[in-house]
Amino acid sequence: MGHVEIWVLTMWVIFQSGYGFYLPGSYPHKYVVGDPLSVKVNSLTSIDTEMPFSYYSLPFCKPKEGVKDSAENLGELLMGDRIENSPYKFKMYVNESEIFLCQSKKLSADDFKLLKKRIDEMYQVNLILDNLPAIRYTKKEGFMLRWTGYPVGVKVQNVYYLFNHLKFKVLIHKYEETSVARVMGTGDAVEVMPTVTKEGSDMPGHMVVGFEVVPCSVVHDGNLVNKLKMYEKYQSPIKCDPNAVSMPIKEGEPIVFTYEVAFEESDIKWPSRWDAYLKMEGSKVHWFSILNSLLVIIFLAGIVLVIFLRTVRRDLTRYEELDKESQVQMNEELSGWKLVVGDVFRAPSNPALLCILIGDGVQILGMAIVTILFAALGFMSPASRGTLITGMLFFYLILGIAAGYVAVRLWRTIGCGDHKGWISVAWKAACFFPVPLTLLGGYFGAKAHHIEYPVRTNQIPREIPAQKYPSWLLVLGAGTLPFGTLFIELFFIMSSIWMGRVYYVFGFLFIVLILLVVVCAEVSLVLTYMHLCVEDWKWWWKSFFASVMLATGTVGFLSSFWFVHYLFASVKLD
Repeated sequence: MGHVEIWVLTMWVIFQSGYGFYLPGSYPHKYVVGDPLSVKVNSLTSIDTEMPFSYYSLPFCKPKEGVKDSAENLGELLMGDRIENSPYKFKMYVNESEIFLCQSKKLSADDFKLLKKRIDEMYQVNLILDNLPAIRYTKKEGFMLRWTGYPVGVKVQNVYYLFNHLKFKVLIHKYEETSVARVMGTGDAVEVMPTVTKEGSDMPGHMVVGFEVVPCSVVHDGNLVNKLKMYEKYQSPIKCDPNAVSMPIKEGEPIVFTYEVAFEESDIKWPSRWDAYLKMEGSKVHWFSILNSLLVIIFLAGIVLVIFLRTVRRDLTRYEELDKESQVQMNEELSGWKLVVGDVFRAPSNPALLCILIGDGVQILGMAIVTILFAALGFMSPASRGTLITGMLFFYLILGIAAGYVAVRLWRTIGCGDHKGWISVAWKAACFFPVPLTLLGGYFGAKAHHIEYPVRTNQIPREIPAQKYPSWLLVLGAGTLPFGTLFIELFFIMSSIWMGRVYYVFGFLFIVLILLVVVCAEVSLVLTYMHLCVEDWKWWWKSFFASVMLATGTVGFLSSFWFVHYLFASVKLD
């Protein structure tokens, strides 16, 4: 094969791989005028209960062909998504109004009670068109608010009203090329993407770039719907006023459902169609959070530098400049951290539990870093539902090897190289946060050489002098610094979960995670040094709890272990 053929093959592979790594999540679909568009329904969700329910658990209209589940990945299932087909049907670029959907059966006592309960619990209906969730705009105090989905109904003066008429607006972008779309993204790069279209169709079409819904509560004339079939036109104008409600639900009476749809051409490009859902709000708050964390880091870094440069280094330099006779004399006059040389590496209480927690902390921390990094790079777009949770589980399973390795190696280090009990530690680490691969990591950890201590441990433990204040009080107080680093970003994450919004600022989250790791390491290191200076050699568990739990505690423990090992390896004390 010649150089030209190899070059052409290489370019073809690169070009094809570009398809696989297109970040927004799915390829654009080209629809010709008149092509059918099907709306799907997701689970009913509530910011009040956080308990999802199937759309068809309420007396809504069902499609003629029957209810069918869409293929779902593991992440969607774990998040409670249940995507199903719906009776709402559109035709590309064909505006329709007063479309009769169905008339429900007379509401039974159970259905009436369930509808009132779902309205009280603020349940939302979530619709999807071409992988885009329906978005709803409301005005409040002059500000435009965006919501995904619409409420089942509303309660006004102890009367329950149902939104039984939906006004849809589909934003479309004209698509002129027939085989390959060259669409400008939000940056300077040009993306080349294949399209999904009907076979043999060369007609110009459109892409769906927006999906909006306005819910209305409308009273219908029962005499006009008795003989109507699904998708026939309701023979009376329907006025959809989102600011007024007029369809109260009553036990023993049916509910009529209708809808209308309008198509509108938009300048929104296909790669930018998620911008309406991901529009950044509160970016100044994110930067404030990062600045706040940087100030904490600089403050702690100053303390660490003082410890190393002015205290530890000064002591070590003085010690190295002395002759052997003077060193012996100095050893007899030791003070502070140098007094615990024979106890600093004494095995902690409950060493197996500590090893298990550290191993699982490494696993969780590794999963968080890798997942957030991939999400920040765009590989886990909100357009691909469930990929974030699926990715987290995948990385967590793989990193079970790291958990077993760290847990068993730390166990052997505490036991000064003794292999006894490593299988039990690996098994317990696997059961603490169940992952079978932890046993494999434990096997590698048992084969790895343990970390040797730089000093010997005395047979008789040294008595710890009485302290003016409980050491655990300082440990608990130290946890406020890592929390202060994370709490603003944590607020946005919790708001996204409880308010049913999409969290997407993974770039900010990755920066905050790195800052959190640095803060945890510095806090634990400073605290460990303070305990050693007052001759408290029981630093193992305190360094773990100083940075809260579990991944952050692991960061604190590992940084303190490195610090203590480095400190006592730098000076020869007997």
